[in-house]
Amino acid sequence: MTLETLDPDFDDAADDVDASDSPDADELDPAVLDALGSHDYRFKVWGGDWCGDCQRQLPAFGAALDAAGVPDDRIEEFPVTKGPDGKEGEGVEEYGIELIPTVVVVTPDGEEVARFVEEADVSIAEFLARELAGVDVRA
Repeated sequence: MTLETLDPDFDDAADDVDASDSPDADELDPAVLDALGSHDYRFKVWGGDWCGDCQRQLPAFGAALDAAGVPDDRIEEFPVTKGPDGKEGEGVEEYGIELIPTVVVVTPDGEEVARFVEEADVSIAEFLARELAGVDVRA
């Protein structure tokens, strides 16, 4: 099972979803794309195709990852369902996922270096680029 909402071409017919809130990848600052595409970062993405926030934000993030040249093998999708005790799905407990979308950025060694949770004043890509700008990466 994959997250359809992470597809840059995702188009949901739901009336309450306005994907225009997020910038297209070609509108992003090249520094944002450079930050996402550098250092072989891995992106772990939790979301639900049923979730309005995911429908609104994840297509633009998927487009940004594409524009940054992040290969598919560095993107892990974790579909989340609603359960009686909250969010359910692979990695939910291990990573403490309570709200979606959540994106965790890890180094090739598995060290978490940035995390986006549900919403921010900027797009997911811009938020993570800001977080990654402060990371001390050793070559």
